[in-house]
Amino acid sequence: MKQILRIISLLVVTCWMTNSLHAASEVMQDTDQKKKKGFFSSLNPFHGRDKEKKDKKPSKKKSSPTPSPTPIATAAPDASIAPDSSPTPAARTTPTPAPNVTISAEEISDYDQYPPAIQNMVAGALGLTTLNLDYRYGSADPVNGGMDCSGFVYYLLTKCGVPDVPRDARDQYAWVRKAGNFQAVLAQNEDTFELNSLQPGDLLFWGSTSSANPDPAISETMVYLGREKGSGKRIMAGASEFRTYKSQMRRGVSVVEFKLSPDRQSDEDEGPKFVGYGHVPGLVRQ
Repeated sequence: MKQILRIISLLVVTCWMTNSLHAASEVMQDTDQKKKKGFFSSLNPFHGRDKEKKDKKPSKKKSSPTPSPTPIATAAPDASIAPDSSPTPAARTTPTPAPNVTISAEEISDYDQYPPAIQNMVAGALGLTTLNLDYRYGSADPVNGGMDCSGFVYYLLTKCGVPDVPRDARDQYAWVRKAGNFQAVLAQNEDTFELNSLQPGDLLFWGSTSSANPDPAISETMVYLGREKGSGKRIMAGASEFRTYKSQMRRGVSVVEFKLSPDRQSDEDEGPKFVGYGHVPGLVRQ
């Protein structure tokens, strides 16, 4: 009997220990699963947010009215600030040129007595003044809408059959001088005897000189036409920027008055001086 009770006690103890070990194992497994879950959840940046969303009850958003744009206020001028009362220097204005001038050959005194070559040259110059050409620096062809002074002379003389015409005004001046046809004019008086040899068809030259360089720097050349009937004034033709006819400034290819000194545009602008004139080399005058 004692042996049976001892066997039963051993069985009870064994069952109890087995159940305890099994319960402890389940506890350890559950703890381990929680640890693992906590570890991997910590790697998730969104861990815990879903739970928070579930816990929070959805709230209705109150729609707030869209504010209307506030206009930007423009500052009104301060009446206490007076405008600058210091005198403003007067702007230098250039008078608007009047239309180009053209005349007929019959309006030139003694035109019918000119040599045929000079008549042809003067008629060609007057023909260019009818085209309403502007002053255009660097141009020697009317198809460009304008010409400069030496371009006018170059085009005209070339069309008249004169050979070897230089293009530049300074070269045209040297060309006339080398031919021995040049007459220098020192006086700036239009009644000077130095103009007694001036003839229709001659080239006229303007330029400036200095004490350091007495040789004139030629800046303008024109063609002398003769004297106008009625007024008796000497007239010329060519391309200019600030020449006048009947007291009005003309710009471009035009008939203008022959003056030793061009009309000044301001007190500071003295303008070029008349240097002299000469016959066209190679142009037969008989």
